[in-house]
Amino acid sequence: MVAGAKASYIRISARKANDVMELVRGKDVRSALDLLANLPKKASGLISKVIKSALSNAEQKGVDTMDTSNIVISRLVANPGPTLKRHRAMTFGRAGVIRKPTTHLEVELDMKKK
Repeated sequence: MVAGAKASYIRISARKANDVMELVRGKDVRSALDLLANLPKKASGLISKVIKSALSNAEQKGVDTMDTSNIVISRLVANPGPTLKRHRAMTFGRAGVIRKPTTHLEVELDMKKK
């Protein structure tokens, strides 16, 4: 592992984030960021932000990040976080539960194997 980054308590469900993650898992950073920039999903902006943070962390460690085609996404995980529970008035005096899921995103970057 060259570098990694985490984003906790992101307000999106892990299932929706995982659909976007399947598209970029295992790709090099440049092509992954290009793909996420053109994807019309909320999760794509959040995932690209975490990937950019991991790339910045790699730069701080002294890894040459000028050529991002050599750096690949080795691990990309969306773990479910705590669910915020809210109530809403329903018919016949009931209270319906509204669940607002959160997610913990994890990214690990590695050098491409030759």
